Amino acid sequence: MRKLTGAVFVSLDNIMQAPGGPEEDVTDGFRHGGWVAPFWDEDMGPFEQIIMGDYDLLLGKRTYDIFSGYWPHNQDNPIGAKFQAINKYVATHSEAPLAWENSHKLSGDPAHAVAELKQSEGRDLLIQGSSTLYPPLLSARLIDRLVLITFPVLLGKGKSIFDGQVEPSGLKLADSFVSKTGVVIAVYEPAGDVQTGSFETREPSPEERDRRQRMAEGRW
Repeated sequence: MRKLTGAVFVSLDNIMQAPGGPEEDVTDGFRHGGWVAPFWDEDMGPFEQIIMGDYDLLLGKRTYDIFSGYWPHNQDNPIGAKFQAINKYVATHSEAPLAWENSHKLSGDPAHAVAELKQSEGRDLLIQGSSTLYPPLLSARLIDRLVLITFPVLLGKGKSIFDGQVEPSGLKLADSFVSKTGVVIAVYEPAGDVQTGSFETREPSPEERDRRQRMAEGRW
């Protein structure tokens, strides 16, 4: 089975929109495009190993449009040369052809399509950008490794991989790294269902019982 990694640039408030440049994605008036560049460091730890590894890309249609308009014209960059050669699997409802060579359309429900793709022969898969893919794929527990590259900036609003529609699940930290510019790279792997517990060691006080009652009745 192919393994699926999601490696995503996020701000401290979990915004991932337009990390690469001011004109990358101005949807809904987003005006902070290019917020990654000031913090980029020559040593980005696990992300360098991931991006220069062996994989095929899994993309949403809008990220595909951004990439296909940029990387084929930047073949002097090692990442551009890699992206040109590998397969690009694109989750889309559009009937428009995918002109970038080695591009393949995934139609229908993204979770179902990606589950089938993971069962096929081929390289492991890497998501870049593509915010809309994360809620269904995380909810279906199809992502084998989630890499959050967190930059020390607050963006206020914008596209996020966590939009309130992700089904609960547990994660465990598999690796971590902090760059000299303060970028925190955390590599997570699935850890089953959410585990809960309590620090409470005594019976609740009358005030606490009253608070819980008011909370249950919607009066809190």
